[in-house]
Amino acid sequence: MGLGHIAQAAVLPAFKHARPHVELAALVSDTPAKLKTLGRRYGVQRLVSYAQADELFASREIDAVYIALPNTLHAEWTIRAASAGLHVLCEKPLAATVYDCERMIEACARNGVQLMTAYRLHFERCNLEVADLVRRKKLGEPRFFDAQFSMQVKAGNIRTQAEMGGGPVWDIGIYCINAARMVFADEPTEVWATAAQGADRRFAEIPESVHAVLRFPGDRLANVICSFGAADRARYEVVGTRGSISVDPAFEYAEGLAYELRIGDTRRRKTFAKSDQFAPELVHFAQSVRARRTPEPSGKEGLIDVAIIEAVHRSVESGSWERIRAPQRQRRPSLKQQMRRPAVPREPALVHVESGHR
Repeated sequence: MGLGHIAQAAVLPAFKHARPHVELAALVSDTPAKLKTLGRRYGVQRLVSYAQADELFASREIDAVYIALPNTLHAEWTIRAASAGLHVLCEKPLAATVYDCERMIEACARNGVQLMTAYRLHFERCNLEVADLVRRKKLGEPRFFDAQFSMQVKAGNIRTQAEMGGGPVWDIGIYCINAARMVFADEPTEVWATAAQGADRRFAEIPESVHAVLRFPGDRLANVICSFGAADRARYEVVGTRGSISVDPAFEYAEGLAYELRIGDTRRRKTFAKSDQFAPELVHFAQSVRARRTPEPSGKEGLIDVAIIEAVHRSVESGSWERIRAPQRQRRPSLKQQMRRPAVPREPALVHVESGHR
């Protein structure tokens, strides 16, 4: 559901690498040209508008939906799909509010279906290996985490529209927050944040940049800066009592990732070739549905990040430290769930959509 940039550039091509676990059975869009061209490209016969979606849901022709809609529409369509008995794989952020996340989780539980948040890096070797090294105390005791994620967003792109859930924290800062939680294997308890607006007309409705400091148990700190008005940057570093590890690039899907481990005077760099980061999500989702096992990342994983982001925004408004009201997780992503699929050779030709990257 939703045939925007991420769906066309990454999700639809990933179905080829997710066989035989899943089959692309239907496309939902209100743009006939998208349905016609993409239906032909991927061999999909069932092409419907949003007005026809409930009929599709009730048809028993599909088992699950992948929701790649704007953030503020995630809750509505997840609940509608779950009410029809369909499993849901939903793009991050899970929803625009904690309340909506809770409604989504409850609807899926009530109807006996699985809900998974689409965190592709929970299956990607580089990030999982870094988290494993930190947890096994290769750096000694981890003390702080520092991350930057930035890009130049195009004017008028959906990422700049507040009513559609736009803003740098929702779109890219969430990767930094999730990475901090992954490497520390813990949840932050409070946050201080500030925002920079600037005079650029692109940012009339949203901040250009947001800076947040997350406090974790054990006096560990995570520093996060995300921006829609700066040069491309996608990295993080974890510093411990014995050494450090930097990941650069860390969050991209269109290129290979890499990390450098430093212990004393010793440095070791490891690179990971580009791979399809979306196919593993589809495979894990399908396996979880068939095994009747809660996926990792679950709906709860998505809710925790949304709770943190809500606290970030409260802190921007108040100028003070804000408590984070989020549940604890018992299950964390681990190397056991890393999965590699061949890279998509090149981005497919886009249909009535363009990248939000300027």
